[in-house]
Amino acid sequence: MELKKTSLNEVHKKLGGKLIDFAGWELPIQFQGIKEEHLAVRERAGLFDVSHMGEITVEGLESLKFVDYLVANDAGTLNDNQVMYTFMCNEKGGVVDDLLVYKYSNEKILLVVNASNIEKDYRWIEEKSHDFDVITKNISEEVSQIAIQGPKAQEILQKITDIDLNEIKFFTFNSEVLLSGVECLVSRTGYTGEDGFEIYLSNNAAVSIVEELLNVGGEDLSPIGLGARDTLRFEAGLPLYGNELREDVTPLESGLGFFVKLEAGDFIGKNILVAQKKEGLKRKTAGFKLIGKGIARGGYKVVAHGKEIGAVTTGYQLPGKKESIGLALMDTEYAKLGTHIQIEIRKKLVDAQIISKKFLDKKYKK
Repeated sequence: MELKKTSLNEVHKKLGGKLIDFAGWELPIQFQGIKEEHLAVRERAGLFDVSHMGEITVEGLESLKFVDYLVANDAGTLNDNQVMYTFMCNEKGGVVDDLLVYKYSNEKILLVVNASNIEKDYRWIEEKSHDFDVITKNISEEVSQIAIQGPKAQEILQKITDIDLNEIKFFTFNSEVLLSGVECLVSRTGYTGEDGFEIYLSNNAAVSIVEELLNVGGEDLSPIGLGARDTLRFEAGLPLYGNELREDVTPLESGLGFFVKLEAGDFIGKNILVAQKKEGLKRKTAGFKLIGKGIARGGYKVVAHGKEIGAVTTGYQLPGKKESIGLALMDTEYAKLGTHIQIEIRKKLVDAQIISKKFLDKKYKK
């Protein structure tokens, strides 16, 4: 099957990107190299093509009521032009997807979902919307999405707009920002632990805006591939669907209970999550560092006292760091800080220790 391409595909080739198949999309895994790109975002700024992500609109009199039922966070607390991170859970409390909710008004909401889940999510949303006065639409193919992240992101983006970007606060958006004369939705959100913005715009304008940003950004702005995107999100302690989040794992087990509002109104999967919290978790996601040598990849077994107690969800030796660290879903009794465990790497048990999942002090501008 032919791979899908974003509107920036030719730009990636022109910039020397190494293109791979990612969830059916032809996207760059790297440009200069994962280490160089990771450090560029931490020290200056990086530009990401995230146009493969999905956008689904919900419009109608009961849009807010429906989204509040659809997701585990409390959408009812959102002000207009505010963004919220949340989960769609199934009836068993597992995660159908994690997503961003952009509230334009009580009657218009934008949902931004993961690329690999677009069709599944849209079927789910359609099915659950039947009892509500709403119209849903998958507009993913009409929208390009660019992210600019890093300590110099605002300084660079400010060069192509007359709007004072300080007015866009953390997790809010403005849907009428003119970037070099092109109307865009700009939100102060991101996936790297750095301050930065996500930009939504029409496909036919994406190339010119990216070229303009690279021009005004100069040496301070680097194109970033999927490889560094993943090491950055992991270092920031942010989950990845398919790794930390799955349909057979609840957000409480993933260690993301902060984004679940059990005291709010009814939502899909709530009863299971309420019971799970009351009874206590039997398994949870914990951070670890290897004491021995190696890198713990996703799926590797976690062992304690000769017994398999879980599996690694993500593991890396991060660029610029000496320690090999990771996240694992494991039996709760072994997840306390300081506990010694072992990771099975290539049929050898390597010593490890449970550590905090806060690998990085986030630099969001709030």
